[in-house]
Order: sequence, then structure tokens, then C-alpha cells
Amino acid sequence: MSKFLKKLLKGVLAEEDLEKVYSSFDMIGDIAIIKIPDSLLTKKNIIGEVILESIKNLKTVFLQRSSVSGEYRLRGLEVIAGNEKYVTYYREYGCKFLVNVATTYFSPRLSTERLRISNLVSPGEIVVNMFAGVGTFSVIMAKKHQIKVYNIDSNLDAYILSIMNSRINRLTDRIFSIHGDSQYVLSSNSFKNRIDRVLLPLPERAHEFVDVSINCLRPTGGRLHFFSHIKSDTKAGVVPTSEAHIHNLFSKYDFEIEHTQIVRDVAPRLYQTVTDLFISK
Repeated sequence: MSKFLKKLLKGVLAEEDLEKVYSSFDMIGDIAIIKIPDSLLTKKNIIGEVILESIKNLKTVFLQRSSVSGEYRLRGLEVIAGNEKYVTYYREYGCKFLVNVATTYFSPRLSTERLRISNLVSPGEIVVNMFAGVGTFSVIMAKKHQIKVYNIDSNLDAYILSIMNSRINRLTDRIFSIHGDSQYVLSSNSFKNRIDRVLLPLPERAHEFVDVSINCLRPTGGRLHFFSHIKSDTKAGVVPTSEAHIHNLFSKYDFEIEHTQIVRDVAPRLYQTVTDLFISK
């Protein structure tokens, strides 16, 4: 994407400005979200218009004004080209999703991870997707397997969209959305000792939900997909650092690390990782 963006802007920006252009941008349906360094903000509309005119069916280009933050992991957006629209349809692996980029968290950069986890699931499982957002992980899994998935999210907009996305993909018999805090929802007896697999795709806060997640797993044990943010000066050090973090968090439990990998780069020397664990009870 880096070379593609710089190719688009060649002849529009000076060579020294091209060197400052960030390496990638997000495409979500007919919406593009781009980061622009402060030194190029005076040229934001020119950059936006070039992107809009160069990509077929694109309707809106947003400048990301702030990083993902807050309880709902939202980012500040400013229209720099096209229509001011925040809702779009996004397609992934044969599934269709309604997304609001302003009021819900969504990242197309997790698409490979969504497919990877869906390939690990077995028919008949009962799965909990904590911090489920608009239900992307859940739909990808349930489309592939005859399973039952509980979506949980405290963001009302995300909860509503997750219900709509289950209907759009004809999966209302497999996906059940719950509006509320995962800590409270999973503390009820209705989840205790019933779950085969739990997803914790919120690196900033996943460590707060270790106990309640494990409490849900079947007496015979179950699996967690635990997402972390790891600081490391070298990429080679990321996985060992991530697994050391896991050993510290899960020290009082009987667990086995089945796999750890880097999901994506988040910032310089900051990485998102995922660890697949089997917990024995």
C-alpha cells in the first residue's frame, strides 16, 4: 500500500513530501481512512482528492485526527474528500458487514487473524467473543462452522450492528448478541463451565478478564485467544516477550501455550500479538 499511495501522489507532492507519507491507509467498504503527518496537513485536501479520484467506488476519505482511544476504542475523523458518511458495507471472506467507522471500533487489518481463528474452531463448540464490536470474528466463525457464539460488547452501537450483521449473514440461529460489560455478563451462572473457547481481542484490557474467562470454560478445559500489546526493540523479541507476559498473567492456572504470533505493528516498537492457550481445569 505504501508504494501504491506514493505512486498516486507522485507529481502532486514534492519528493521530500512523498518521503513523509505514512505507509498505509485503511479501506473499509467505500470509505478510506488515512493518517497524514503534521508537516503535510496543509495539503490534506489535495491528498484526499487524489485518493478519491484514483480508487473506484470510493465515496469518502477521512483523515484520522487521533489514535484509537477510550472505552470503545474510537478514533477522531475529519472528512477531507467526498461525502460526509460514516456507515458503509464491508465484505470479508464471503461475509458482509455493516460498519459505522465513527461510533464503533473496526479494523480491516485483523482479517487474516479472523480467518486463522475461524479455522481452529470445531463444529459444535460454544464460543464467547468478548469485546465483539460489530461481530466480525463471530460471523466469520459461524459462517464456517455449525457453532453457537455469544457476542458481548458494552458499546450500544456495536451491539445493534452485531445483531444486524447476524441477520445480514443469516446467522441468527448461531450468534447471540449481548449488550453489557463482559465482566458482569460472564459472572452469571448461565456461562459458568459451559464454554469451549473465549476470544479476548482487546489488548489494552484483556488482562482484566482472565479470571472470568477461565471460570466460563468447561470442567474439561478450553481455549483462550488472548491479545496483547508488546513493546520490543526488535521483532525477534516480540514473541518471547509476549509469552513471558502470558506466563506471568496465568501463573496460578494450569495452561499450555499452543501458539503465539504477531498480529500487526501498532506503532514503532509496539506490536499486537495473539496467544492461543489451552486451559486445564
